[in-house]
Amino acid sequence: MGIDLVVLPGVFHPRFFFGSKILLRHLSGLDLRQRSFLELGAGSGLISLFAAKQGAEVMACDISQRAVENVKQNQQRNHLTFPVIHSDLFSHIQPQQFDIIAINPPYYKKDPVSEADHAWYCGKNSEYFSRLFSSLPQFIHPQSKVVMVLSDVCDIPLISSLAQQQGFVLTQMSEHKLVLETNFIFYVQAPQSRTDVKST
Repeated sequence: MGIDLVVLPGVFHPRFFFGSKILLRHLSGLDLRQRSFLELGAGSGLISLFAAKQGAEVMACDISQRAVENVKQNQQRNHLTFPVIHSDLFSHIQPQQFDIIAINPPYYKKDPVSEADHAWYCGKNSEYFSRLFSSLPQFIHPQSKVVMVLSDVCDIPLISSLAQQQGFVLTQMSEHKLVLETNFIFYVQAPQSRTDVKST
């Protein structure tokens, strides 16, 4: 999509994992112009760079300082500027309402040890998702789209249950069957903001 990307060692590589491609494909079908856009867990910054090229008002964050540095390098390569924040989920983001939040989350049940582990492991009890859903209300409005990609290798029923505990529902938007796994695009929605949408 015309993006010049470098991926540093230790940073999640979007080329080799289908979740990033599927999330990017879904976002390419949305009107991002002048929309406030947050990418949680930006990695190399591919999604954020794409959104910025489409005219979104982007903010990117990652728990990995190396990933933050990687996004900044890729901003320079693509002549784009937007805030890039070193943050564990929303911990260093001032409460504000985003129109679109994009998430390619870690979902393997293991406690992360190294900085790079945070791209893969959500904690033994999926603590990442508990913290995500508990913090989310401060950063959305009723028309916000929270777009998340998940795989059938993760515990989707548990993630859905954790969302429901915080007053959210996961609405499946699309399904993508691959050779070794199936990926899904979900919208994280408050029940009152749900709309009748068709899967694509």
